[in-house]
Order: sequence, then C-alpha cells, then structure tokens
Amino acid sequence: MDDRQASDDDQAAMITVEVAYATPARQLIVPLVVPEGTTAHEAVQRSNIAAEFSEIDIDKDPMGIFSRPLDGKGRPLPAEYVMSAGDRVEIYRPLLIDPKAARLDRAKTAKPKKK
Repeated sequence: MDDRQASDDDQAAMITVEVAYATPARQLIVPLVVPEGTTAHEAVQRSNIAAEFSEIDIDKDPMGIFSRPLDGKGRPLPAEYVMSAGDRVEIYRPLLIDPKAARLDRAKTAKPKKK
C-alpha cells in the first residue's frame, strides 16, 4: 500500500459535524472534521467552543442533536451518542423564565383583537 492509499483510507474514516451554541446576543456554529466513532461530548471538547463562551460547562450543560435532547431517556447521553456525518450537537442554556409564564406575560401585554 502506498502513502496515497493510506491517506485515502484516513480520509474515509473522517466525518464532518458541527457544534453550536447561542446566546441572545451571539450564535456560533463550529464545523469540525472528526474520526468516525466520535461522541457528541468529544465533538464539543474538540470544538473548543467553551473558550468562546465562558458560561459553558460541557460536563453539565444539556446537549442535543438538531433540537432532540441527549438526555439518556429517548436518546443516549452526550458521552454515549456516536456522531453521524452531518450531525449538529447543540449546547443548551438554562431557561431564564418558564415557557408557560412567558406565554402568559405575552398574552397580558398583547393588544386586544378587534371584533
């Protein structure tokens, strides 16, 4: 086997994924090329996204793949979920207000509809 064939085999074992995090002021999506078999947690570590956002705790913050939580219930935990080509792992921020309370607040301040 020549060197060119070895590098082709190495390329075949790599996949492209993304790691995403957003705040109200800023969003960052980090594209990565990682070896097949990389977990969501490992992808977040490799992305170094925590250096951009000091509030991220990759060992505690909830994560998901395309808005589907990696919670150990319906899907594996981030350290167990093996990434597929094209996956985007998202790191979620804690909610600042309960969604039901936010909806009630919006309903109270909404203009009454004309009949």
